Amino acid sequence: MAEEILLDVRHLTHVFPLGRHGSVKAVDDLSFQIRRGEIFGLVGESGSGKSTVARCVMSLYRPTAGEIWFQGVNLCDRAACRAHRTMLQRERQLIFQDSTSSLNQRLKVWDIIAEPMRIHGIRPPRGTYRAEAEFQMHYVGLDAGYLDKYPPELSGGQRQRVAIARALSMEPELLVADEPIASLDVSIQAQIVNLFRHLQREHGFSILFIAHDLAMVEFLCDRVGVLYHGRMVESAPTSALFQRPLHPYTQALLSAIPIPDPRLERSRTLQTFSPDLASLDGVLVKEEPDHFVLREGGRP
Repeated sequence: MAEEILLDVRHLTHVFPLGRHGSVKAVDDLSFQIRRGEIFGLVGESGSGKSTVARCVMSLYRPTAGEIWFQGVNLCDRAACRAHRTMLQRERQLIFQDSTSSLNQRLKVWDIIAEPMRIHGIRPPRGTYRAEAEFQMHYVGLDAGYLDKYPPELSGGQRQRVAIARALSMEPELLVADEPIASLDVSIQAQIVNLFRHLQREHGFSILFIAHDLAMVEFLCDRVGVLYHGRMVESAPTSALFQRPLHPYTQALLSAIPIPDPRLERSRTLQTFSPDLASLDGVLVKEEPDHFVLREGGRP
């Protein structure tokens, strides 16, 4: 049986205008798919276009060109989006990097978690909004004592757990996590990534996990796409990408992962990448099963 495609991004391009003097192409002819129940990682340097992709998928940005299909709905078609507005708002949820600005500082935690249900008129399965918020809090590892606290009274990891609980209250099919651990301490990062893994296995939703921490991506994701200047240069199952990267940029990116042993770390040689050695004008070529690499002119 063929695996069901939940999200299908086709030739996505997004350009930011710079007044009358030019523009910046943040995403350039990007295509990828996310299967139902899959965790897809999107990695690359700062400025590679990862967050722009997330905002296009969530309809916060209207793409300049291309199509984004979710549950059979073309997100670039305004009429289709209006017709399926309720479904799209419920079944796509976004978790931002900065939990401080994404949570209303004047609401208590239980109000924050219950707010999406109130907006959509969802009847709480456990009787009251507070009881539902308490259940979701328990699910993300926070006890009921935090229900009446405000976001400034919480740590960064606790705030991010509240943001996750708020998203899960809608029972989404797709969770878009835009660098959700980047601003957290290393020990808290591991806790949040383990939480994502546990929740995904429990609920079965799909995750678009955007990050620049490659070790976390290797641990969490089923497949990984590598962005460079808005182009997808390589896409593969996680094990294949980390064991046998084929594009020069991916090889240089993975060579920068720190080695825990100080002696090995000091003696290793970082691989450099020169844009002159790899054109971005090519197309993705299938090199191995489910392993695609950007090649100039489509040549292997």
